Amino acid sequence: MAITRHERISAENRFGGSGTIHIEKLLGPAELDGKCAMYARVTIPPHASMGLHRHEGNTETYHILSGRARYNDNGTEVEIGPGTTTFCGDGEAHAIENISDNEDLVFMALVINK
Repeated sequence: MAITRHERISAENRFGGSGTIHIEKLLGPAELDGKCAMYARVTIPPHASMGLHRHEGNTETYHILSGRARYNDNGTEVEIGPGTTTFCGDGEAHAIENISDNEDLVFMALVINK
């Protein structure tokens, strides 16, 4: 069994979004072995967001653990919550915003290299 040390990042206005989001990378480059760019737990405070961004050469999946979000899937916006899994394919774009007044949005993010 290997226990990894988590890298924690605070990113302000990520991809043109608002506020500061927190990314806890759960695996490092050695564990990801070039197959994945990131496996992380992401926390977005109330009314903060990660702006619209396009994936080139990789895909990204979010799995919502808690909170409510407005998810932009290539220009189509939907409200999502706990238990929802999203997928952004290679060449596609997405964004996510915490729409709660008082609860963090927490989700797992997995970026897989093509």
